[in-house]
Amino acid sequence: MGTVDDYLAGVDDPGDRAALARIYAIARELAPAAEQGTGYGMPALTHEGKSLISAIRTAKHLGVYPFSAAAVAAVADRVATIEGAGSSTGAIRLPPGSEIPEDLIRDLVAFRLAQIDGR
Repeated sequence: MGTVDDYLAGVDDPGDRAALARIYAIARELAPAAEQGTGYGMPALTHEGKSLISAIRTAKHLGVYPFSAAAVAAVADRVATIEGAGSSTGAIRLPPGSEIPEDLIRDLVAFRLAQIDGR
């Protein structure tokens, strides 16, 4: 079991655990060679040795961190349409119990992959 798997196993709320696991699963579809590791001390998937995405449960929200302000900016308008969600320079915050739309996750991860791969 890796860092992400260990983290998810410790998320108490089953709904939040499922929502976070879904984000990682979609990221793995787009980056099947991604490895489990950490980024800024958070469990993360890494690609080519660089942090790709992290999704964690904080005290007040579910946080999605693509390790890129540009990646967040690319989807910020769509995040704003999700009830109770918001974004900052490097993070997307969702209310506990909510799910980020699959197409938004895919676009966020694809954007970050393109950055890492220099596309």
